Amino acid sequence: MARISSDEQQVKRAPRNTAAAKARKLAEPASSTASTASAVVGEPEKAAPARRPGRPSGAARGPEQRSRLLDAALALFARQGIVDTTLGEIAREAGFTPAMMHYYFKTREQLLDVLIDERFAPLRATFGVPFQENPDDPVAAITQLTQRLMQVAHEHPWFPSLWVREVISDGGLLRQRMHERFGDANQKASLSAIARWQKEGRLNAGLEPSLVFVTLLGLTILPLAASKLWRNDPVRRNIGGEEITRHVVALLMHGIGPGKAD
Repeated sequence: MARISSDEQQVKRAPRNTAAAKARKLAEPASSTASTASAVVGEPEKAAPARRPGRPSGAARGPEQRSRLLDAALALFARQGIVDTTLGEIAREAGFTPAMMHYYFKTREQLLDVLIDERFAPLRATFGVPFQENPDDPVAAITQLTQRLMQVAHEHPWFPSLWVREVISDGGLLRQRMHERFGDANQKASLSAIARWQKEGRLNAGLEPSLVFVTLLGLTILPLAASKLWRNDPVRRNIGGEEITRHVVALLMHGIGPGKAD
């Protein structure tokens, strides 16, 4: 029998190989075939459907984005006031679109209520802790409150300016909203404690209870709010929370008369 050359064998096998290739081609998933065809012809693959406007997608959702908006709002409120700040400005400050801002907060009033509930209420609650922990020691309670105010201001740089602009000042919108939501029960409890300490001889009877907290805030928050103006002041530019705390405690404990420094 004549020997068949290798070339003739390849020719005879070719139809079978072609048929097998066609079978494999038909068995491939449609998406794979379409992708291959696009790559060969050079056509771009079909784009994903556009998302609905105004609704954040993927990584743009979640608590961290909402928190960024709250942080941006606090920074702007402290810098230029609540009334003069729009939702659009807050969105830009956070690096978001106005549509994304409206996805989380429809109005400035809604945003302000969230800030009060989630940011101010917890801070406000901590201010009462020194009085709860020191019911019979007003000096310790007021000293710890001073230190707590300094700590809050250090952890939240927006706090001093915002408190001066929106709580202490006349017509502050934040103070009005906080009073509407929480009332004055905590304030009355604190004033009652001060009056009791005075009757028990634990606190200077000459103090006006309603002015104690105002005085304390003035001694702590006002210097912190003004500290940005001292950057080029060679005398006061190095004054920080530690120095202010020492000054306030010394003033409250010993007044302005001569005495031993702590």
